[in-house]
Amino acid sequence: MFINRKTELSMLRERLGRGKAEFIVVYGRRRVGKTALLLEFLRQNGGVYLLARETSEAENLRRFSQRIAEHFNDEFLSKNPFQSWDAFFEYLSQKSKERLIVIIDEFPYLMKANPALPSIIQEYWDLKLSKSLIYLIICGSSVSMMERLLGYKSPLYGRRTAQLKVNPLGFFEARAFLPGYPIGDFVRAYGILGGTPAYLLEFDDSKSIEENLKSYFRPDSFLYGDARFVLMEELDEPRNYFAIMESLARGKTTLGEIMNGTGLERGTVGKYLSVLMDLGFVRREVPVTASRKSRKGRYYIVDPYFAFWFRYVHTNEDLVETEQGDLLAELVMDDLNEYLGWVFEEVARQFLIELNKTGKLPFRFTKIGRWWRKGEEIDLVALNEREKQALFVETKWKDLSKREARGVLKDLKRKAGLVELEGWEHYYGLVARGVEGKEGLREDGFVIWDLKDFERFVPSKGEF
Repeated sequence: MFINRKTELSMLRERLGRGKAEFIVVYGRRRVGKTALLLEFLRQNGGVYLLARETSEAENLRRFSQRIAEHFNDEFLSKNPFQSWDAFFEYLSQKSKERLIVIIDEFPYLMKANPALPSIIQEYWDLKLSKSLIYLIICGSSVSMMERLLGYKSPLYGRRTAQLKVNPLGFFEARAFLPGYPIGDFVRAYGILGGTPAYLLEFDDSKSIEENLKSYFRPDSFLYGDARFVLMEELDEPRNYFAIMESLARGKTTLGEIMNGTGLERGTVGKYLSVLMDLGFVRREVPVTASRKSRKGRYYIVDPYFAFWFRYVHTNEDLVETEQGDLLAELVMDDLNEYLGWVFEEVARQFLIELNKTGKLPFRFTKIGRWWRKGEEIDLVALNEREKQALFVETKWKDLSKREARGVLKDLKRKAGLVELEGWEHYYGLVARGVEGKEGLREDGFVIWDLKDFERFVPSKGEF
């Protein structure tokens, strides 16, 4: 099943139509759907798919020779496989006088066997391939290694014509994986699984969230084991990284809180956080009105799958390993609404970004984020800095009565007065699981949404 990735496919197709040599680097962590994306691109356009293995250079060259021989019906190549990468790229340069799509997946495995491979590609690209009609894609799951390939010190620096980092799907894109769930249950599922296709496929939307969790909390479960596998593949010293991630999952978001939660020194925490941010597991936020260099930074786990795993699974592995997953599922369900507060805030942020594309907000914003100062906090503030317009939004993962909703909005106005935006035009909004009397609040000038609006929202069409 291939779902969505319209933006990524569109980019690949647009470059295909340019009629000149292309060298594209595709990367992203495991399970995120890179291979499915590339195979769908090949299904639509034809070409050669080459999957590297963690084996010898000679074995990979032999396997690549067979795939290419099958594609070109080349009996000679089938019996006389390539003996070197020079022979491989020379053959491709001869065959790419017409448009030829070649995808090399798991490219880092080839580099392990031959670290000189990027230099070989550099030479052939400069001398021959760049003048051909080759459409070459190299793809890898080791984010750190692939980003080094893009770096200034890499022989391939300046040779690529494009790069594409494949990230987990957003909330509305991921919705199609579990269409049988009501929107509220999908928020719960997204909070557990995030937007990684391989994880979304592990849930059965004909079963309840709790039933799916019981399957998750088994020693042989893919969902149970994969977080550790993915992190250990990227990180050299997992113990300290795991301690930091667990602290973040427990709501310790400032540098001081993380130090107290882990017992690690400031410099150590800073170093590890920097690596986690580079790899895309953690992000740093400052108040939306502050400079990026502000010292008021907070740190958050980016992907709900890892936030959930470190909050509930990593600290309760003994229950899973002793086959008490049913008990853990009950404990999680009791606490899930508390956990989902930050997830719903992120979903609301995505919802506002999608709305911003459609022009269905009071104004088009250029910046969105949290705001906080001295114990006061606003969940989302959207700004148009040129026109001096601000939208202040609170998010609540609960069903609000009319009275409760008006109370939230009254307090929001009070807090908005603390934000240093004198002379700006202010708007006030609320996103909740449910809002009683929302039409009346809208008539009073507030922007109000709940899950019913989410369910009707179709990002690709920009409609309610």
